[in-house]
Amino acid sequence: MRAIVVDAYGGPKVLSYKEVPDPQPSRGEALVEVVAAGVNFIDIYHREGRYPLPLPLIPGSEGVGTVRATGPGVTRVAVGDLVAWPMVPGSYAELAVIPERMAVHVPDGIEPDIAAAAMVQGLTAHYLTRSTNPLRPGDDVLVHAAAGGMGLLLTQAVKLHGGRVIGTVSSDEKARLARAAGADEIIRYDREDFSQRVRELTGGRGVDVVYDGVGRTTFEGDLLSLRPRGMLVLYGAASGPVPPFDPQRLQGAGSLFLTRPTLSHYVADRDELLNRAADVFDWITSGAMKVSVSHRYPLAHARRAHEDLAARRTTGKLMLIPGR
Repeated sequence: MRAIVVDAYGGPKVLSYKEVPDPQPSRGEALVEVVAAGVNFIDIYHREGRYPLPLPLIPGSEGVGTVRATGPGVTRVAVGDLVAWPMVPGSYAELAVIPERMAVHVPDGIEPDIAAAAMVQGLTAHYLTRSTNPLRPGDDVLVHAAAGGMGLLLTQAVKLHGGRVIGTVSSDEKARLARAAGADEIIRYDREDFSQRVRELTGGRGVDVVYDGVGRTTFEGDLLSLRPRGMLVLYGAASGPVPPFDPQRLQGAGSLFLTRPTLSHYVADRDELLNRAADVFDWITSGAMKVSVSHRYPLAHARRAHEDLAARRTTGKLMLIPGR
């Protein structure tokens, strides 16, 4: 099969498109012919070695495909099933082996690439708004990068829970997309201090929660944007990791809460994975959540997809399509 392989950690140039042996499923695993693989910032972290995985590695942490074979003991999926999966390395390939417990059947009526796009980011939007910081109607919420693939889904999830979204963007086109997804207020962070503008938009109070996947460049402003006892949910680090800081600052800023969650801890149990996926698929089929796949690249063009994502040249979800 053809796959994207990383032999050494580094920049996008370490992504090689080459022939590798077909994988074989072991006990509890299924072999899947990949239809589409999602591109996420965590794939960049794996490529760089920020979140190291054993080398050589095939990146990609989510996808959708058709089951072609099953290993011993597999009872919940069968050959021919269309399944999606999150948090399974090895998705940038024509074939992938996935644990049966991470396979989610795709409901009728949902296109395969939409199902794949809803895995990591859709499930993340679900756990952030339902579990990490359960939202209440009327909560003021700051969403960074509101026009990105994650930001668009997170904005919609906040609105589904009755929250008010203040979204940050870097262009007029991204502002338009964020508003179309439901953002109530837009801040052009490239033109003004977002924390000062947040205070103005909330009458000086600050927001109840900040959802931040950017990290280093937004962290200081996040602390200034929160109300007393507000929560900073730092779920990513697109601009780099936050430097060490004194936790005493949280007290001085208003007894703030800070958490650094990750999806794997919110889908560690299969029942929890299926329940979250069912909710997200229901949101999609009902029209309450729209998943935007803005770019579809041939698998061989993974390097370009990583460059575009890191440079924030895109909006919506990026997908790799084997066979194109």
